[in-house]
Amino acid sequence: MENQKRVKDLTEKYGAENIIVIIGGAEAEAAGLAAETVTAGDPTFAGPLAGVQLGLRVYHPVEPEFKEAVDPDVYDEQVGMMEMVLNVDEIIEEVKAIREEYCKFKD
Repeated sequence: MENQKRVKDLTEKYGAENIIVIIGGAEAEAAGLAAETVTAGDPTFAGPLAGVQLGLRVYHPVEPEFKEAVDPDVYDEQVGMMEMVLNVDEIIEEVKAIREEYCKFKD
């Protein structure tokens, strides 16, 4: 709930077009839920983003768009090991689908 409040406050302060959310769910379903929350609103209707459609850009660190945007050495150090244990394809598919459906901003 606190993270939802932070995202909402930062979006109000800086504008939705200036916000990119990086999520870190270890499973596709968790990543999708987090992505949906910052784009279409909290689907559980329990937090500050309930009914709030921010339409933010959202990525998971294993997505190519994120991976290509960061220093390869830093990526390997911070994310590389996780790529070996996560179902990367499922996570990418889930987050990309949410972004394509609900994101109001195109890169």
